[in-house]
Amino acid sequence: MERSDPEKLILVNREPDGIAFVTINRPKALNSLTRAMMRDLAQAFKALDREDSVRVIVLSGSGRAFCSGVDLTAAEDVFKGDVKDLEADPVAQMERCRKPIIVAVGGFAVTAGFEIALASDIVVAAKKTKFIDTHARFGIFPSWGLSQKLSRIIGPNKAREVSLAATPLTAEVAERLGFVNHVVEEGELLKKAREIAEAIVRNNQDLVMRYKSVINEGLKLDLGHALELEKERAHDYYNGMTKDQFKKMQEFIAGRSSKKPSSKL
Repeated sequence: MERSDPEKLILVNREPDGIAFVTINRPKALNSLTRAMMRDLAQAFKALDREDSVRVIVLSGSGRAFCSGVDLTAAEDVFKGDVKDLEADPVAQMERCRKPIIVAVGGFAVTAGFEIALASDIVVAAKKTKFIDTHARFGIFPSWGLSQKLSRIIGPNKAREVSLAATPLTAEVAERLGFVNHVVEEGELLKKAREIAEAIVRNNQDLVMRYKSVINEGLKLDLGHALELEKERAHDYYNGMTKDQFKKMQEFIAGRSSKKPSSKL
């Protein structure tokens, strides 16, 4: 494993199997984000997206919190900046990233940390983890998507309660509502994230990226137009395949079907 400088607040470790681990590493401040950390996190995702050897990204936080939000001791420096500066916007870079992003959340994810979790593709959370939106409590206007994304995932009524009353959303409830994929013991958090990452790595990388794209782009559309998008992408994909690629697909399918099926579900 390639190790990053331990003094850095955003760590990036690349493994030879195609999994990259990004860690928010400011545990004494509960991984609250400074302006510099936000830019470093954004640039980490941008760089990993460009690396062909990286196929899946796992994001986590060190210590007892995933991310407690923006460092409010430097609030003016953060919020008076250009909120449209995509180069320094980790959520924008996560949304642009073609590689699947798995977030492993332990302890709590507050406001900006909540929004970063919402920007991922798959969420794994430790038991008793809490997702908390404090925008309304502290007079901070959301700009990383919480006001729009959460209601589309858990329903508008529950989202209003979570945001307007700053009511914590527990991992267990979030799992029932479809936001969290898996709730595990704290010690199993990264193990479960890795397990999912390894399953993704075993698949066709090009198709994984195309599939992620069509799902995420389709979510922005009504069902009719989303289905049209899928048809268009499928048409372009198959038209771009060579005879050799079709042959390899058939050989792969034939090889899989000849194997004895596993008794495990």
